[in-house]
Amino acid sequence: MAKDIQPIVVGVLALQGAFSEHIQLLRQAAKSLSALDPIDLHWTFSEVRTLAQLLQCDALIIPGGESTAISLVAARSNLLEPLREFVKVRRNPTWGTCAGLILLAEAANRTKRGGQELIGGLDVRVDRNHFGRQVESFVIDLDLPFLPLSGREDIGGGRRPFKAVFIRAPIVEKILPIREGPQVEEETLDETIIAPSRAPEGAVAKEAVGRPVEIMAILPGRVAALPNKPTTTRPEGGSSDIIAVRQGNVFGTSFHPELTGDSRIHVWWLGEVRKAIANRRQLDGVHTHERLP
Repeated sequence: MAKDIQPIVVGVLALQGAFSEHIQLLRQAAKSLSALDPIDLHWTFSEVRTLAQLLQCDALIIPGGESTAISLVAARSNLLEPLREFVKVRRNPTWGTCAGLILLAEAANRTKRGGQELIGGLDVRVDRNHFGRQVESFVIDLDLPFLPLSGREDIGGGRRPFKAVFIRAPIVEKILPIREGPQVEEETLDETIIAPSRAPEGAVAKEAVGRPVEIMAILPGRVAALPNKPTTTRPEGGSSDIIAVRQGNVFGTSFHPELTGDSRIHVWWLGEVRKAIANRRQLDGVHTHERLP
């Protein structure tokens, strides 16, 4: 590894849920990324349970599991505020899957006040457990526009479908307006909680917070391409079954890529992390990690 290349540390919040599965796919993804683009780059992947471990991270995954349990354990471990600072103040790259998507939303319904807290970072309202009980979980093939085309003749040169696992999954039921403060209008709804606002710090963070929410995927059969934007989708006919979104540094999926053995989304996300970290270091004019204070 060249002396002027700093490692990128990606953490997986390991308080509850499928964190070890994410670690395995991250390692697999790093090998694939290196094969696709063999640059002098070093990745480190670690489980995060303490503030000291979080402080070492450049990027973070919040895994699927029970969002209430993750929130409560984070609060008892004094990690909720550092997580908000990581995501909303410093605007470090963060990905939430299923329960992680709920925690990263600015508003969540079907939630009793005092039952859990949100981290925030995505200007969306999520509908928790949209598809019903665990016995109503399902697996479905998705064509994810942000993944690269395969070029394989057996699928017409298109993308290989991604088998998405939905277990008591949320959906994004509303894209919220970008606000400097909290989404207070959402709190007037029954059984809806909102995330506390936090002001971004630094040029990179302030630029990221002003970006609109991108719809990255919705359920099959309800997709239409936006004009002149073939890689972006929108729901048809008022459908609210949005299952993947991105806003600046924050990415969220309703489903569990970590339970599939398919590392393509992890490969894509690590590529986005690499670009974000390179941009941050260039703008900061330093070659060291940007840490939380």
